[in-house]
Amino acid sequence: MKIISLNRKQQFPLKKALKGDRESQKLIFDAFSPKMLGVCRKYVKDIHHAEDLMLQGFLKVFINLHKFKNEGSLEGWIRRIMVNTCVSYLRKTKKMEYVNEEYDFSEHSTYNYENTSVEDIQRLIDTLPKGYKLVFNLYAIEGYKHIEIAKKLSISVSTSKSQLFKARKWLQTNYIKMNKIRNGSE
Repeated sequence: MKIISLNRKQQFPLKKALKGDRESQKLIFDAFSPKMLGVCRKYVKDIHHAEDLMLQGFLKVFINLHKFKNEGSLEGWIRRIMVNTCVSYLRKTKKMEYVNEEYDFSEHSTYNYENTSVEDIQRLIDTLPKGYKLVFNLYAIEGYKHIEIAKKLSISVSTSKSQLFKARKWLQTNYIKMNKIRNGSE
């Protein structure tokens, strides 16, 4: 039986990567690119755009590797760059919209969430209006506080909070609809 140490940090050849060593950079890229593609995919629906953003993010990682101070994990530092790259892309392309409309969220029900796949959840998140999706991802997935989101997106804290509230309700309503369709009751 092989025992795997869970607390062992993987060491990467940062000094060599800093000096432009392509082999070292490739090791870092290979180790983190699958997770970082997943991060980018949370913000951008199209997988090809997500791949482009991930590659742009890694370019920024290697250009700015000298700024990594070994305070926290390398993965966390790279993840933050990926999130910032995606947010910048969405801001530049004006793909963020903040919906002020009120929706009827009066239907409440409880469902068994155990049979919901990750793909189903991602599809539901993809149905969110872009402003809802961006705030939801930053808050619920990345762990940003509303004040940080407001600053990053140039919106008010109350807009961040209302977009998150509406995103959760949107997801809940559409989850209920998805289950009704699956169960043949709609």
